[in-house]
Amino acid sequence: MSHPYGGQPATGYGDGGATSYVPGAESNQAQYLDDEQPMTADGHPDVEHTSVGNLIGGVTQDFSELMRLELALAKAELRAEANKATAEVKAQTGKAGKGVGMLVGAAVAGLMVLVFLSCAIWWALENVMDAGLAALIVTVLWVVIAAVLASMGRKALKTIDFSGLKHLNPKPEQTVETLQQVPGALKPN
Repeated sequence: MSHPYGGQPATGYGDGGATSYVPGAESNQAQYLDDEQPMTADGHPDVEHTSVGNLIGGVTQDFSELMRLELALAKAELRAEANKATAEVKAQTGKAGKGVGMLVGAAVAGLMVLVFLSCAIWWALENVMDAGLAALIVTVLWVVIAAVLASMGRKALKTIDFSGLKHLNPKPEQTVETLQQVPGALKPN
């Protein structure tokens, strides 16, 4: 017998995975008829000696169980998509953190440039050549370091790409698909 939800009969939505839902043993499966339902020759349940009230109660119970399972499936699908989005944001945030760290390093190096440049000018005026030339060499070294860090930080920030979020699907596709089968299941054969 084919079930629109996959997996074993009356066990849930599949064999595992992020969007599968399989209820526990305490699930209230429809027990409105005998434990073993007799079948007719053409494969339909034999309901000849079952009251209309029991049949309607069974249908109501089945429909309630179906809606509960559909809701659980929708939750599982949305949770899986949210987990994908979270992973993407974390990956891109890590790149941003590296870039910002390098830019902070460049800012510290720039501060050192100003300190040593100030000292160099001061020493250059004070000692005409000797101490000022040494301070100027240190300043040039800090300029090179600041330029390298700024270039690396800018390059790291340019690699940030959130376009992976465009491919996430917040719509619970499997739930929509199975809910579209409900009207057909309610029509008499």
